[in-house]
Amino acid sequence: MPVKTYASAVYGIEAITITIEVNISSGTKYFIVGLPDNAVKESMLRVEAAIQTSGYRMPRQKIVVNLAPADIRKEGSAYDLAIAIGILAASGQIEETLLDKFVILGEVSLDGGLQPVKGALPIAIQARKDGFKGVLLPKANAREAAIVNDLEVYGVESLSEVVEFINGKTSLERTLVNTRDEFLHNINNYESDFSDVKGQENIKRALEIAAAGGHNVILIGPPGAGKTMLAKRLPTILPPLNLYEALDTTKIHSVAGKLAASDSLMTVRPFRSPHHTISDVALVGGGVNPQPGEISLAHNGVLFLDELPEFKRTVLEVMRQPLEERRVTISRARFSVDYPASFMLVASMNPCPCGFYNHPEKECICAPGVVQKYLSKISGPLLDRIDLHVEVTPVNFNELASDRLAEKSEQIRERVIKARDVQIKRFEDKTDVFSNAQMSPKTVRDICKITDAGNALLKKAMEKLGLSARAYDRILKVARTIADLGGSEEIEIEHLAEAIHYRSLDREGWAG
Repeated sequence: MPVKTYASAVYGIEAITITIEVNISSGTKYFIVGLPDNAVKESMLRVEAAIQTSGYRMPRQKIVVNLAPADIRKEGSAYDLAIAIGILAASGQIEETLLDKFVILGEVSLDGGLQPVKGALPIAIQARKDGFKGVLLPKANAREAAIVNDLEVYGVESLSEVVEFINGKTSLERTLVNTRDEFLHNINNYESDFSDVKGQENIKRALEIAAAGGHNVILIGPPGAGKTMLAKRLPTILPPLNLYEALDTTKIHSVAGKLAASDSLMTVRPFRSPHHTISDVALVGGGVNPQPGEISLAHNGVLFLDELPEFKRTVLEVMRQPLEERRVTISRARFSVDYPASFMLVASMNPCPCGFYNHPEKECICAPGVVQKYLSKISGPLLDRIDLHVEVTPVNFNELASDRLAEKSEQIRERVIKARDVQIKRFEDKTDVFSNAQMSPKTVRDICKITDAGNALLKKAMEKLGLSARAYDRILKVARTIADLGGSEEIEIEHLAEAIHYRSLDREGWAG
């Protein structure tokens, strides 16, 4: 009679419970069916060695392992432990009473030890939905799974430990994590602060606007002006993650295997900074066995692209659709998976190859036309999706040597949160809009009303700078955010003027 154990498969950032059926009959071979990949097929060799080295008997009969539902492809090594337990139960070495109450997952080593797996959090969430009592999994994944309430999570270190627990010979210590306490304790645990930055008040102002409205921003300036330093501190002024966002972000990092054993819940906004040699698949996600890319790992946080023109053009172009839709769909012949990708894009670049175009002191040595050619590496459609173009100038010695205390991130964050609260109230009847940057063109027309004087100013700027229709919407969105920061219900002419100022790369003749 077949014995059933339960494991789980992860697709996208969601999990599906997999039933593992083991049947032992007369014969001599082992079979695994149910669309297993090579890692699953090889599990029988690992399982056999683990069972024997743990002091149990590996049946010398025909063993058929079925992974149901059989029409879903099974990938990875997380099924090893459930298969091993199923074989031991089918051969009468384990009691079957607890097998239907637990989801069991883990990769077994040849000595019977357990290796961590990916996706423990979504698996635990699905196990609770499906009514399981608990989850048995490697100790390195226990804290991650334990943030799910009303589910017993036991971290184990070896196959024999699981067998003795199921047979009632030993008890396991349940892993407990107080999700809310963990969340509140580490919510503002940042190592850097805006007070570390000397001078650059106008750049801080631009980043405050970007944080308040969720706008994308590009920083243009010479080497050593502080572009990277400023960008790394942007997460410290963003509103803290709420519990729902923290869970959503943790799920993605769990699926990608990016959580350390000591982590249970991501409590600070992610900051991802991929190298400019990254491939388009690594950036947006995909691969033979689809995995989330950098844009999904930056979900609810910041994606920082340093030296933007050095990225391959194909890599930058694949971001255009996710920047608009805030999610990415990875399609394959037999299936497709969705990954969320709601991130703030922060890019930095030198104004030219030598880095000193428009520098107040040093002279640019680039030949005529080289600056324009360098900037043209970034396509117009991508630049249109970046709301703020900010010129960063070097900090002079007097500002660097000054003892004057700069404003702390906490103080800036309070203003940002106040502006975000205004936006949350404004969009409370919309399910997919939470900040000004997410407004659709129709919503922009409805909400971003401007006076006749403002309309005339914007028309003049559009004509002089040759702005696109998308840039027109971006200016209105940024102006609305500036008004929110100033506590104004109406978009005044000074708000529009400041928003237009943040379109540096659209200015005629900026690059010669």
